[in-house]
Amino acid sequence: MNMVFDEAAKARYSQAYLANFKPLTREENLIMLTQDEMKQATARAAIEYVPAGIIGVGTGSTANFFIDALADIKGRIDAAVASSVATAERLKKVGIRVIDLNEAGEMEVYVDGADEITRHMAMIKGGGGALTREKIVAACAKKFVCIIDQTKLVDVMGSFPLPVEVIPMARSYVARQLVKMGGNPVLRSGFTTDNGNVILDVHGMSILDPVAMETEINQIVGVVTVGLFARRGADVCLMGTQEGVQTFKR
Repeated sequence: MNMVFDEAAKARYSQAYLANFKPLTREENLIMLTQDEMKQATARAAIEYVPAGIIGVGTGSTANFFIDALADIKGRIDAAVASSVATAERLKKVGIRVIDLNEAGEMEVYVDGADEITRHMAMIKGGGGALTREKIVAACAKKFVCIIDQTKLVDVMGSFPLPVEVIPMARSYVARQLVKMGGNPVLRSGFTTDNGNVILDVHGMSILDPVAMETEINQIVGVVTVGLFARRGADVCLMGTQEGVQTFKR
C-alpha cells in the first residue's frame, strides 16, 4: 500500500517529534493516513455524479483528491469553474480547461468538501479561505455534492471555527458584532483571500439554527459572507469511512 503524507501530516509529525523527542507511534500514523485514504475514496465516488459538460470544483484537500480523480475522465469534461486560484491552477495542471463563471452560467453539479456537516446537509466551509467564491459557484449549480471523511460529520456545528470573510476596514467593527453574538473572533494572521479581504475565524459558537445564523451574520455591515452553507446546503453527501463510502441525500 502506498502511503502519502500531506503537508499538514508532515507538520504534525515534525511538531510531535520536536515536542517529545520521538516520532508518532505507528497507530497514530495509521489514523492520520487513514483519513487521507477516506478522502480519496469519497473523491473517487464523486466521479459518478459528474456529467458531460461544465462542472464546478471546490477548494481544499478533499477537493484536490477529486481533481486528481477527474484527470481520468477529463475527455468528457468541457470545462470547469474553479472556486479559487489554487483550484484553477490544479485543474489546469491535470489538463482540464478552466473558464470564468460568467461564461459558464448554470452548471449541473458542484463538488466540494466541508469542514463540518450535519445530516440536515448544513455545512461550515472556508477553512481554506475560499468561502465566498465557493458559495457563489455552489449557488450556480443544480446539485451540490459534498465529499468528506467521517471526521467531518457532526450533530451540532461550531467546534470548527466559523470563517467570516470581511472587508479589511470593517474588521474591528465586525469582530465586535460577532462578540455580541457570543463568538470569539480571531483574525486569520497573514492571510488574504483571493478577493483581497481578511478572514475572522469565530471560535466558541454552538450553531443550533444555522439558517438563522447565516442570515444574521451576512447582514452585518462589512461582512462579505459567512462560511455557513445552510440556506444552500448540500444535496448529496458522500462520506468516506473505514468501511467504505456512505451516501446521504437531502
